[in-house]
Amino acid sequence: MATTPLWQAQGDEKRDRVRSMFAAIAPSYDRVNRLMSFNLDAKWRRSAVQMLELKKGDRALDLCCGTGDFLLPLREAVGPEGKLAGIDFCEPMLSRSREKDKAATLALGDACQLPLGTASADAVTVGWGIRNVPDIDLAHREILRVLKPGGRFVSIDMARPRNPLIKVVSDLLTRKGLPLIGSLFGAKDAYKYLPESTQLFWDRDRLAESMMEAGFTDVKWRDLYFGNICIHFGRKP
Repeated sequence: MATTPLWQAQGDEKRDRVRSMFAAIAPSYDRVNRLMSFNLDAKWRRSAVQMLELKKGDRALDLCCGTGDFLLPLREAVGPEGKLAGIDFCEPMLSRSREKDKAATLALGDACQLPLGTASADAVTVGWGIRNVPDIDLAHREILRVLKPGGRFVSIDMARPRNPLIKVVSDLLTRKGLPLIGSLFGAKDAYKYLPESTQLFWDRDRLAESMMEAGFTDVKWRDLYFGNICIHFGRKP
C-alpha cells in the first residue's frame, strides 16, 4: 500500500495513482466540476478556444481529455468538417467523452508520449491536466511536436492567487470545502488531492518558462476566477 500522499507522488507512481483516482471519480466528475466552478468552467473553455483562432475544417487535439468538455467548444470552432481527437490515460473518464462528440477520435494515451504524428494538429487544448502529468517539460515538448508550424496551444489549470488576502481565503476554502464536496460523492480523498496538488503546482512564470524552453513563442497567460484559474497560451514557430 502506498504511504506517500498522492499529491507528493512522482514519476510512474504518480501516473498510476492519479489514473486510479480519476477512474474512481469519473461518474461524479462533471457534477463536482460544476459545483466547484459555480458553473463557469464551460465559459472558461470557450474563452480558451477563442484564443486558438480555429477555422472550419481544422484539426484539434484535446489532451488529458477527461470527460470531454473541451470537445464541445472545439467542435463549434472546427465545424462538422473538422477533425477532433481526444487523448486521456484513464478509460473510465474517456468513455464519458464519447457521449459529447461521437465524431471525435478518442484514444488512450500518455501526455508524455503522444500516439500522434509530428505536425498533425492545428491546435491542442489541455483542461486541468498539466498539473497531473509526471513530466511537465516533456509534455510541453510533445505538444509542440504534434502541432503544425503556426499551431496554437492553450492550457487551463488551477493557480494560486497573487493577491495575499485572496490567497489566504482561497487556500482555506479549497482545503476545507473541496474535500467536503467530494465526501458528498464518496470521494473525499480524491478531492483532497486538488487543493494539495495546487499548492505544489508550478506557478504561472515557471509554466511559461517551460513552454518557452520547449520551443513555444508568443507565450502568455491570463488569470481567471480571482487568480484561482490561469490560462496559458503558446504558438509553434
